[in-house]
Amino acid sequence: MTSTSGPPPDQARGFSPDLGKPALSALQAAGIKGYEDLSGWSVAELLALHGVGPKAIRILGAGLAARNACFAPGPPVKQS
Repeated sequence: MTSTSGPPPDQARGFSPDLGKPALSALQAAGIKGYEDLSGWSVAELLALHGVGPKAIRILGAGLAARNACFAPGPPVKQS
């Protein structure tokens, strides 16, 4: 029998379990602890973090939208 002390740390903060470990580590290193912090960052700023890519942006954007929030305004991001 395995005992758990609660949800995994990423879920405890509300980040989707679909968010990859590199993106989660990049967010943590940048001091982003949850969606409240995330809404102060633009997509361009987040993409500049090593480990955050288009998939992470889609996942994080969906999480923000579910909370009636969005990324901070920033320069346009070139779509590849």
